[in-house]
Amino acid sequence: MYTVIRNYTVAPGLAEELKKRSKDIESEVGSVSGFIAYQLIKTDGGATSITMCENRDGCDESTKRAANWLQKNLPNLKIGTPQIISGELAFKFASLKTTKV
Repeated sequence: MYTVIRNYTVAPGLAEELKKRSKDIESEVGSVSGFIAYQLIKTDGGATSITMCENRDGCDESTKRAANWLQKNLPNLKIGTPQIISGELAFKFASLKTTKV
């Protein structure tokens, strides 16, 4: 598995706008070949997204799609270039308990 984290630090209001359009984002990023999961974290300065795919190609494609989607759908929102961190998943664990966001 491969993971990419996109940290948008100069993006006030980004998390709220993405949350309003969550179905569109799910359709755009979720259709990437090898897609596993996507999460969005609201931060003080903007937002951080985490995408997991079966391989690097899927994460690279999700990053391209995210950038294109933002340009097309939120052209008036001032969004700085995100810091991108990516790599192979070293290990994982999860709780079987879930809560709805």
